[in-house]
Amino acid sequence: MSAYDFVFLLNQEEEMGNLKTLITSLEGTVQEEKQHGKKTLAYPIKKLMEASLYQWKITMPKNKVTEFKKKLGLNEVLIRYLLLDIS
Repeated sequence: MSAYDFVFLLNQEEEMGNLKTLITSLEGTVQEEKQHGKKTLAYPIKKLMEASLYQWKITMPKNKVTEFKKKLGLNEVLIRYLLLDIS
C-alpha cells in the first residue's frame, strides 16, 4: 500500500461520500481528512467561481491508482484534483 496526498475541489459537498466509496472499492482507505472551506477561484473553472477545497491522506495499492484517476476524470462534480505519492 502506498500513501497519497489527495487534494481536490468539489462543486457539491454531497459527492464526498461517493469519493470515499470509490476509494474503498479500490482497496484504499482515507487516513486523514481536512476541509479548507469554500474558496473563490482565481478564474472560472467549468463556469464556476467558487468551490470547496479538501485535502485527504489516503492509502491505496499502486496498481489501482490508474483506475482511480480514470474514474475521477469521469466525475462531473469534481472540478480539479491533485494526487501526490508521499510514500
